[in-house]
Amino acid sequence: MEMTKYLNTQLAGVKASDILAFANFASGIPNIVNFTVGEPDFNTPEHVQQAAIRSIQENHSHYAPSNGTQELRQNVSDYLADKYDQHYTPEEVIVTEGATEAIYTAIVSVLNPGDKVIIPTPTFPLYIADVTVAGGQPILVDTSATDFKLTPELLAQTIDREGPSVKMLVLNYPGNPTGVTYSQAELDALGDVLRDKPIFALCDEIYSELNYDHPHASLTKSLREQTIPISGVSKSHAMTGWRIGLLCAPQNLVNELSKIHQFTITSTATVAQDAAAEALGNGQDDALPMKAEYQKRRDYILDTLNELGFQTAKPSGAFYIYTKIAPDLEQDDVKFAYDLAKSGHVAAVPGSYFGPGGDHYLRLSYATSMAEIKRGMSQLQQYVADQRVSQTV
Repeated sequence: MEMTKYLNTQLAGVKASDILAFANFASGIPNIVNFTVGEPDFNTPEHVQQAAIRSIQENHSHYAPSNGTQELRQNVSDYLADKYDQHYTPEEVIVTEGATEAIYTAIVSVLNPGDKVIIPTPTFPLYIADVTVAGGQPILVDTSATDFKLTPELLAQTIDREGPSVKMLVLNYPGNPTGVTYSQAELDALGDVLRDKPIFALCDEIYSELNYDHPHASLTKSLREQTIPISGVSKSHAMTGWRIGLLCAPQNLVNELSKIHQFTITSTATVAQDAAAEALGNGQDDALPMKAEYQKRRDYILDTLNELGFQTAKPSGAFYIYTKIAPDLEQDDVKFAYDLAKSGHVAAVPGSYFGPGGDHYLRLSYATSMAEIKRGMSQLQQYVADQRVSQTV
């Protein structure tokens, strides 16, 4: 009997990840320089590692409270207040299995079948998949004409067009794949559009520590009652494998959101929570040396891309560059990326994998060493030169 036809029908609307498929393809090419992975290449800070060791030695091997240990939730509360002027009590914090689970928990908790979710694109495809599985309808809004930012005018037009079934707006800032972020004034203006409407704002702020040009802004400051901010320690403290995410919301919302969280994972690993408590309690500035190095890498890649005729908006956060392929080269970004990997031994993700507005673009992650970046940029230069010569023959 063919059992797949009896699965959740929403799965038919979810594609397997093109990004992972491309990364798997590229990983099989010898000596390739990999710009696909959005993961810090730094090690978890030593004091955080030692906190985890102590946790193991002290036999912290039992279930933690479902929403997180008191120490970690208190440190989250203090950290957000001290660093970002965001104010949540420990009881308004849920410790999740990475930001991924936090996003899933928020979306599944909010949506009813048929509800619409506005998602500015290009964006990381996870949000689209979660909305689809929850029975919602992703409304993809191309922001390529407005410097990859959702404007208040575009948001208002979309809400008016889609009607009262709009239940949520998803924002990611600084953004993956573009590295673009918002000022506080820009977020306040978006908040004015949403205010007093029955629409939640899910704000993925996982890259909050990697803002290069100005302090991190947040919609929570102007629209706290409707906003669900997401963060974690994966990017700030190079702790992707520890799987600690953070979800905050007003107490009445947390009481409801925690239900999905409880029945999905029960609780995150106690040892990992102890490590995260140390990271946020005594390592609030651990990201600063990483951020300084990321900026050097960003600028080196930007200089090379500009010299080659690629058009790139300077990213102001995260560790991604979203660049438009030079107009005299192959404009199909999927064909370009696959040939660049095979012939040029450089792996950059096709921009169209991130939704409308991504055609003709590539995403490069600079979460890799400067030595690898220099090697990759040299190979890109050679590949582009070869392509241009072949076009003149």
